Amino acid sequence: MFSAEMFANLFATQSIIALLIGVIGGTFIGALPGLTATMAVALLVPVTFGMEPTAALIMLSSVYVASVYGGAIPAILLHTPGSPASAATAMDGYALTQQGKGLHAVGAATVASVTGGLVGGVILLFLTPPLARLGLRFNAPEFFLIAILGLSVIGSLASDNPLKGITAGAFGLGIAMVGIDMIYGVPRFTYQITRLEAGIQLVPALIGLFSISQVMLLAETFGKKEEKERVPVDLSGSFWPPLPELIRNIPNLIRSTMVGTIVGIIPGPGADIGAWLAYNEAKRFSKNRDQFGKGAIEGIYASESGNNAAVAGAFIPLLALGIPGGAVTAVLLGGLTIQGLTPGHTLFTAHAAVTYAMLFSFMIASVLMGIVGWLVAKRLVKLASVPNVYLIPVITVLSVVGTFAINRSMFDVGVMAVFGFIGYFMRKTGFATAPIVLAIVLGPMAEGGFQRSLLMARGENLFTFFLGRPFSLPLVLLIALSLATPIFMSQMAKRRAAKAAAAAVKEDEETKG
Repeated sequence: MFSAEMFANLFATQSIIALLIGVIGGTFIGALPGLTATMAVALLVPVTFGMEPTAALIMLSSVYVASVYGGAIPAILLHTPGSPASAATAMDGYALTQQGKGLHAVGAATVASVTGGLVGGVILLFLTPPLARLGLRFNAPEFFLIAILGLSVIGSLASDNPLKGITAGAFGLGIAMVGIDMIYGVPRFTYQITRLEAGIQLVPALIGLFSISQVMLLAETFGKKEEKERVPVDLSGSFWPPLPELIRNIPNLIRSTMVGTIVGIIPGPGADIGAWLAYNEAKRFSKNRDQFGKGAIEGIYASESGNNAAVAGAFIPLLALGIPGGAVTAVLLGGLTIQGLTPGHTLFTAHAAVTYAMLFSFMIASVLMGIVGWLVAKRLVKLASVPNVYLIPVITVLSVVGTFAINRSMFDVGVMAVFGFIGYFMRKTGFATAPIVLAIVLGPMAEGGFQRSLLMARGENLFTFFLGRPFSLPLVLLIALSLATPIFMSQMAKRRAAKAAAAAVKEDEETKG
């Protein structure tokens, strides 16, 4: 693992330049709505043709790490997630910005991202072989149950009205079904529109639901007094979170990092699911559950540590087994192949100096992106005070350009516009948009896992088939717990409200007496 050659590769001039370019460029790209980590890595793959293998892999991996962090910046300041992995961060981050705590929220996101990257990097460095074997044992039934576990949190994403959250999730599942059936190859809900056969792409839908709907809401403030003092931005505070807050969130960070790493190891879910699951677990264990979605700092610590840890976890099956867990790692697999490297045992033997140099650079990149965030945070927070007359065109142009650049398709821009109207009317009527995003992501995974499970069962009773698998029962128990917790918490909230009302009545009677 530790060798002179490895350190020579890591601290070579080309490697250091690649690391700096990757972190700074990744943070910038991640902060621009629509310019995803997948796009950033794909654009850099041709650049790495003539580079040394170590420098090439360091650049690609650091861009991936930093772009996930960068997505939190517009999510917090503008309610415009730079990537799907930052959608959960937008829920509480933007609420804090509206309260004049944008700098505090960015600082918390930075600390959480660095923590998630560092801890996930340590796990990646020392536990790749055993954890990769665990991920390899997951098959279609486990993927189906994991997707259901993710979908079970939909109700809790709309804390004010779980029924509206479930309704939005059901709508999202319907959107996820558009396209060609994965097993039978039959077009569904395409209405003879050829472009819909590929399904509704996540990024245009995400940008529409969050960015364009936000533009429409901002446009309502034209001519109103609130336009001049739209967001109270406090630049006098400290970027670094106070020590008591950090100490209080240590269990949250540890739990969220573990959740994110495990999700990342399993091929399929990705950093966005890691963020949502970590967010839900933070809400489950929090004493201030009613504040989630309204500016709970715990939510930012959870989602940002969860998605960055998931990035580290995603490298484990990629490097050990050659199994890409998502779009970004699939592109990274191409980058490995271009350098003549084959995932598996040889990466850790014949090419150990290259591989471990990249793994160490992963942790260095996590620290470096925290430094970059610290240096530019106050300037970035000022974005929140830009008048809407300037902000709206900028967000719109970035959203349109980012959406178009993904596939160079105006059809995607049209999809973005449609979802912008959908998101606008949903937010005006009290429906949460986050459940739609979660359902679009998890819908294909749940459907594909269930269909393949039916084929694997070969007529066997599905109940016994699922429970007969070693990892199924724990997942089923987690699903049951996830479904029962909102009900239990709702009852507890009603009891607390009843006690508070009774105490108020008693105090009023004593006062009158």
